[in-house]
Amino acid sequence: MARPVDEVPAWGFRRADGLMPGVVASVVGYAAQGIGTGPSIHRGLPSPHLTFVVTFDEPVVTGWSVEEASGPSATRVDVVAAGLHTQPAYVWQPPTQSGIQMAVHPTAARAVFGVPAAALSHRTFEGSDVAGPAVSHLRDRLIETRDWPERFALVRGFLRDQVERADDRPPARADVEEAWRWLVRRRGTGRISDLADHVLLSPRQLHAVFTAELGVGPKRFNRLLRLQRAKQVIGGRVAQGTAVGLADVAARCGYADQAHLTRDFASLVGTSPARWLAEELGTLSAKAYREPHATETGPPKPSIPRGGPHGRVVP
Repeated sequence: MARPVDEVPAWGFRRADGLMPGVVASVVGYAAQGIGTGPSIHRGLPSPHLTFVVTFDEPVVTGWSVEEASGPSATRVDVVAAGLHTQPAYVWQPPTQSGIQMAVHPTAARAVFGVPAAALSHRTFEGSDVAGPAVSHLRDRLIETRDWPERFALVRGFLRDQVERADDRPPARADVEEAWRWLVRRRGTGRISDLADHVLLSPRQLHAVFTAELGVGPKRFNRLLRLQRAKQVIGGRVAQGTAVGLADVAARCGYADQAHLTRDFASLVGTSPARWLAEELGTLSAKAYREPHATETGPPKPSIPRGGPHGRVVP
């Protein structure tokens, strides 16, 4: 049985920065008590990371529509292992919830989950079904532990053990890993033809090997990186209380113009930037929403909306 969450404000977050560089982009503990008057539905946005969530109490309940997420056909898991996705997903959120959410680099999927990221693409799995019984053991120990530093130490130990076991597994292709790093460094602004030249593959070959490993092609992954950057810029301005000019956001994030940004939002998020921002206003945690700049070792860390920790749970 899950133990009560820590005594924290309505929403509480604990970050473990730099926990496993090269494996996870971020590790965030969350605890919520009595949010609102009942359960709510949160729009899950696509991301350039895989999602790994260990809950301490209620299962994560997800679907591809509001109706699915709130109905009998919803997916319910205690540990989320989810791949990349290019459409919005929805998360049913109870008033009280707690757990740890990790953003996993897609090239680390073989180490963490034992399978390439493509095997998780556009789906949500129970973590133990993918990574084995060690995941269930991790969850049991996390539930029994109330101290966040100890919880993060348990997560670090689990990830370290998974990486060590991965030494016997076939690695990802070196050119795919280099292609991923090249795209991440440019945060969605790199030209695919230039990338193909960089890794000495034809565009067709690049698309085939990249998709086989990550589950999406390099062009779509570029779109995920641009969306991540746009969210970063918009969230930063909201946090600072400054106006959000979408034309300027589009220019800063590699979109051709504001119309390009709006079209991409409609495709990936399922709504316009203005409407998405209206959904987030009033429930946005400025401190948790800020994202650092991308680095060569990995994409920007994911934002955590105050309205719920599972902004990117479902692929």
